[in-house]
Amino acid sequence: MLTLLLLIIIYFAFISLGLPDSMLGSAWPSMYITLKVPLHYAGFVSMIIYCGSIISSIFSEKIIRRFSTGTVTMISVFLTAAALFGFSVSGSFVFLCLCAIPLGLGAGTVDAALNNYVALHYKSRHMSWLHCFWGIGASSGPIIISYCLSQRHSWNLAYRTVSIIQFCLVLLLIISLPLWKKKMSRESERPEKSETIKYSKLLKIAGVKEVLSAFFCYCAIEFTTGLWGASFLVMERGIPPETAAKWVSLYYIGITFGRFISGFITMKLTNRRMIRLGQVIIGCGIIIMILPFANTLLPGFFMIGLGCAPIFPSLIHETPVNFGREYSQAIMGLQVGSAYIGSTIMPPVFGWIASFLSFRMFPVFIGFVLIIMIILIEALNRKTNNRT
Repeated sequence: MLTLLLLIIIYFAFISLGLPDSMLGSAWPSMYITLKVPLHYAGFVSMIIYCGSIISSIFSEKIIRRFSTGTVTMISVFLTAAALFGFSVSGSFVFLCLCAIPLGLGAGTVDAALNNYVALHYKSRHMSWLHCFWGIGASSGPIIISYCLSQRHSWNLAYRTVSIIQFCLVLLLIISLPLWKKKMSRESERPEKSETIKYSKLLKIAGVKEVLSAFFCYCAIEFTTGLWGASFLVMERGIPPETAAKWVSLYYIGITFGRFISGFITMKLTNRRMIRLGQVIIGCGIIIMILPFANTLLPGFFMIGLGCAPIFPSLIHETPVNFGREYSQAIMGLQVGSAYIGSTIMPPVFGWIASFLSFRMFPVFIGFVLIIMIILIEALNRKTNNRT
């Protein structure tokens, strides 16, 4: 019963993780006009957010060792809620950037903590369904933005709404803290090794460099699509901003729906096969999007999201299998950190490319990164075959 209650709370926490991730890209076509900054400045905001996430995720093993998963989750969600409220009252780009710092710091630690906790204590289907709940949050973000804009409200109201939702989750996590403590009294959450593991030692483990690079590439695809998808539709296809936000929400719906059905498919297929299936579907979505027909855009976005669905949770769940339970939390922090590095660097890189060329390069860029990710994951599988 205790395990089930904690699982339900973690489900809600994953919704909170997804809500802010998709909002900036959907709101930016309206935000940059209000803030009076160039269009590509969205990359700077996302870079600040993910820099904070990188730092907090890399040091998550030490933080969780000092405190506990429940306490870290509660404090992290509070930071994101406060940051989103700051977004909602922001009237300048500088203040927006300042609020982006706690938003990133809060996201990174809770991401690494909960992913490792689930990888160690629950089966693969729960990892898929938990990230499905992340997709529910990510799908809801653009919908909230689109509704506020269609009702002639500002993007500020959308951020304020999400901030209130996050503060409600903070209250739930505070109430649940005794459950986490009771769980800790039954089995230790701490790594099997008592000493702090050096990162230089972790990087020498076979497959670690490949898996970190694979997470980098995956998040480059996911977050470049999420951040610049609406701008691609507006700039290249002439879609109104409020309609573009709705269409991009279909991408997150594809991720959400894909992770829901992935939970059932994992009962038949291994994590590795799930990853390969997702890569093939992403490739098909990119090809459909490149076709010169307006009615291919929606299924293209949906298929890219559907293909993204099984990759991240399956890679995450393989961590204790690939590298051992004793290294799981430390490597998980590095993986999440590498994922955030990809989220930080690659969307601004594409924004820079598009400013010189055009947003027509959007599907080509996604396809190029996909090919690199496929090569890296196959190399990872070869190096960890003996261990698994």
